[in-house]
Amino acid sequence: MTNASIITIGDELLIGQVIDTNSAWMAQQLNKAGIKVIRRVAVGDTHDEIWNALDEESSKANIILITGGLGPTADDITKPLLCKYFNGKMITNKEALENVTMLFEKVFKRPMNERNIKQAEVPDTCTILLNKRGTAPGMWFEKNGKIFVSMPGVPHEMKGLMEEQVIPRITGLFSLARITHRTLVTFGVGESLLAEMITDFEEKLPAHIKLAYLPNYGIVRLRLTSTTPEKDSNEQEIDALFKELQEIVKDCIVATEDEPMEKTVGRLLLERKKTVSTAESCTGGYIAHLITSVSGASSYYEGSMVTYSYQAKENLLKVKKETLEKEGAVSEAVVQEMASGLLKHMQTDYAIAVSGIMGPGGGTPDKPTGTVWIAVAGKHNQMTKKFHFRFDRAKNIQLTAMNALNLLRQFILSEEIKS
Repeated sequence: MTNASIITIGDELLIGQVIDTNSAWMAQQLNKAGIKVIRRVAVGDTHDEIWNALDEESSKANIILITGGLGPTADDITKPLLCKYFNGKMITNKEALENVTMLFEKVFKRPMNERNIKQAEVPDTCTILLNKRGTAPGMWFEKNGKIFVSMPGVPHEMKGLMEEQVIPRITGLFSLARITHRTLVTFGVGESLLAEMITDFEEKLPAHIKLAYLPNYGIVRLRLTSTTPEKDSNEQEIDALFKELQEIVKDCIVATEDEPMEKTVGRLLLERKKTVSTAESCTGGYIAHLITSVSGASSYYEGSMVTYSYQAKENLLKVKKETLEKEGAVSEAVVQEMASGLLKHMQTDYAIAVSGIMGPGGGTPDKPTGTVWIAVAGKHNQMTKKFHFRFDRAKNIQLTAMNALNLLRQFILSEEIKS
């Protein structure tokens, strides 16, 4: 099977100043094309580290993809290093120079300096990959039967080169495997319990089909992956197994495709032509952020009220002062009144209301840190639930949001059963 390794270059990656999203995206694209990614490596802007990474990764992989270190500044050392590594000499590439000139004249609308012109210099041992989105060209090298491709670290530029040139070239050169995925999403059941439920199923899987567990914030994705030679069709086999897996874990399935909770809930609302609004206290607008991160959310989402204080809850959501004083903000009665007040104000079909103690401080013996109340309301009834989370503030907020969306999902489906 054709395999690949990804090297990302930059001190900023190693100190955590910049998150490496490039290699994750590249791995996804390679996987879709039938290329197995065996390693992802990040190295600093150091000659020896980059050189050693090239040696190490090319000893294991057929294809080595490199991003970063191709800018016009002194700390960008990748290009001269590659020139030396592949025994070349630097030349000015005519196409690359024309591309840089065009960008400065027509797009940037400013004069070029010497550093900009040097972007058109490449080793004479490479095949140039013209970068239509930036000044640094991609470079394709071949050595000892291995392919090396160097691309800019700017995500927008790297993606353009990958989609338009790198993947098409690679697929034209190799006989690639057929990699097929089927993913379902479960909620509220731990990884270990799921593993017990599907032990027999997992043990009988054929060698070319693997099952992976992918847990995250109350969610566990179960992914079946089938890897077969390019010309073999494996759709029927994996579909049958996926159907069997769904039946085993049917009571905790959220979605039968790989999508986030907010997209699943949005799809339910869109299909039913229903709307929702949110009243947030402890999550500070995070639920609204998740909902609106989905394209098309304006079709079913009206808006949010972030009512953090007692006064905001009273003034905006019409929560009774005596309810707040008697029960406290983190209580079933308060989230019920928050949801009811929001429904009246926003005129939506559904409302979500949350109130809790995210930590690290603020907890009491009867309401410890991590205590959360969530209410979901419709025009005729409500559903409330109390949670106790035990993590740090950020994770507690994320878990609250996930559980609030899931409670809405359950509420929508339960209404249909009743009707």
